[in-house]
Amino acid sequence: MLELKKLEYNYDALEPIINKETVSFHHDKHHQAYYDNTNNLIKNTSLEDKSLEYILTHLDEVDESIRTKLKNNAGGSYNHDLYWNIMNPVNKKEIHGELSEAINNNFGSFEEFKERFVEEGLKVFGSGWVWLVKENDNLKIITTSNQDSPITLGFKIIFGNDVWEHAYYLNYQNKRKEYLEKWFDLVNWTIAEELFKK
Repeated sequence: MLELKKLEYNYDALEPIINKETVSFHHDKHHQAYYDNTNNLIKNTSLEDKSLEYILTHLDEVDESIRTKLKNNAGGSYNHDLYWNIMNPVNKKEIHGELSEAINNNFGSFEEFKERFVEEGLKVFGSGWVWLVKENDNLKIITTSNQDSPITLGFKIIFGNDVWEHAYYLNYQNKRKEYLEKWFDLVNWTIAEELFKK
């Protein structure tokens, strides 16, 4: 059975950018529900003992009648795992190393990258995600709807930001741009660098 991990930090560790109430509700209610639904969907199937990553890259192994539901819920579980991990306030450093060089090479500068990331996040209609992904040796900014995950599309994920309203509404109401801009102050570039090099 798949299990939701506890956060590696306290619920108030992301304040003032994301408040304690949002973190606790988002993690313990929304994220837990994706795990619960995924477990129910894979019960008594060939995917029952598989990882989320395996499930999302082998959706054709389940009956078509549950495939979309499984993609949504396994995607919600996996995407949020990455989201909480990349905002980890522990051992956090400024952007550096090979990832910094790759961002400069692909986008011109970190500031240009950040502007484009925010712009793409603003373009997501309704609920979804904005991602920094790696395709071969190139970095790309992509968006996905709902809980679709880039690994289903063959991308390697560096990080992503959740632009569902429940991720930011208590702090920012309808000001998604402000949330997207401030969110960069939470990114753990040490972890991002490790994911880039992995």
